[in-house]
Formats: sequence, structure tokens, C-alpha cells
Amino acid sequence: MKKPKITMTVIKEDKGFSAYTSIGQNFIATEGQDIDELKKGIVDAVNLTFEDKNITYTTEEIHLKPDLASFFEFYKVINAKALSERIGMNQSLLAQYINGTKKPSASQTQRILKGVRQVGRELVSIQFFL
Repeated sequence: MKKPKITMTVIKEDKGFSAYTSIGQNFIATEGQDIDELKKGIVDAVNLTFEDKNITYTTEEIHLKPDLASFFEFYKVINAKALSERIGMNQSLLAQYINGTKKPSASQTQRILKGVRQVGRELVSIQFFL
């Protein structure tokens, strides 16, 4: 069997995080109190699912698809206030999206994602003067 590509949907819960996906007939799910515990649970759950096929995964081989709250928890280095200014979004509105009190529309989600990706492209192209 060819090693399937795995994308786990990650959701920030009231207490901790949950992750899930379906691969063929297999539904894989786990939860964790924090990001590190969640990642360990994801690898364990995926590897248990494919144990009989002698397929193993590492954290780097599993793609995570987080909701906004999980994304900002994973990447605390990204400042929500600075991002809101960069993309021209009200800081309070972005905060409401992040904490789950409001759900962004598809266009608002794309606007946020576009801003995050722009920051990523800029970071990748950085070179320090030595």
C-alpha cells in the first residue's frame, strides 16, 4: 500500500484541542490539552491506524489544517494586532474570529490567510547581513 497523504483538521476547544480526518474507511481522531500533546496524539493515532500495514508517520509527514484559534495558538510569534493592521481589518474583529465569538466568512478567512502567507513569503526571502 502506498503511504497516504494525511491532513488533520485541528480545532481549538474550550479546554485544549481536537484533531480528526478520514482516510478511506478509517476515521482518525485525537485530542490534547496543548499543542505538543495534540501532535503526539496525532502521530500515535495515525500510526496505530496503519500499524497492520507497517506504515509509520512522523509529525513532519502529517499536514495540519487548523482553525483560526488553533493557528494563532500554534504560531504565537504572529502578532494578531500587527496582522490586523497589515490586512486592514479591525483588530477587535480579528480577535473575535480568533477566540471564536464570531465566525469569519469565506472571504474574510481568505483575507486573513492571504496576509499570513504574505508574511511567510517575506520571512522566507529575508537575508541577514553578516
